[in-house]
Amino acid sequence: MAEHSRARSTTKRAPITRETVLAAALELADAEGATALTMRKLADRLGVEAMSIYYHVPNKEAILTGLVDLVFAEIELPTAEHGWRPAMRDRAVSTRTVLVRHRWAIGLMDSRRDPGLATLRHHDAVIGAFRAGGFSIAGAAHAFSALDSYIYGFVLQELSLPFESSEELTEVAEGIVTEMPTGEFPHLTEMAVGHALLPGYSYANEFEIGLDLILDSLEQRLPLPGWGEKAISR
Repeated sequence: MAEHSRARSTTKRAPITRETVLAAALELADAEGATALTMRKLADRLGVEAMSIYYHVPNKEAILTGLVDLVFAEIELPTAEHGWRPAMRDRAVSTRTVLVRHRWAIGLMDSRRDPGLATLRHHDAVIGAFRAGGFSIAGAAHAFSALDSYIYGFVLQELSLPFESSEELTEVAEGIVTEMPTGEFPHLTEMAVGHALLPGYSYANEFEIGLDLILDSLEQRLPLPGWGEKAISR
């Protein structure tokens, strides 16, 4: 019995590092959401005692900051090589893809007081692409804010919809149209029948259409002298 206990205690386990802690935390957040993340659950996933995690991360807030940094690291970094507009379009599409993959992340993305290097690198690259494209620093700030508000808002709405596939959308929309009083909501009916219920429609397609509307507006405002600075002085 003593020999068995000694053999079990000397069994080698892969060393715990900050990287393995954050990787396990990311898996847990993806599976159960960031609110379900606790030191005990994380320790169970790693197969260690909870106290051993504190050697690598001081507290849960540090883990959340690390997770946000991992998410930002997955987003495509914009470059000004082919112009600010394609860079911002690709970055927006990449951001949406990453946020849909990590559904818990939106509420945390810009909440960190001590952002990690990947987060800082991402923000610096976005500002740099705008500046290289001719935006003033104030204009870059306005454009950055407008794009992120749209991206985050779209993903929040997308993830809260009561359907995931085109088939489920059709079922939900047909049910709503059927239950509506005849003739009482003509515009809503027109949009459902003439748009959302057309073959091949996917709500996700609305993202890039709305994105282009914002990019069109930014492109039109860019040549205006002093655009961006006026908003600061008001």
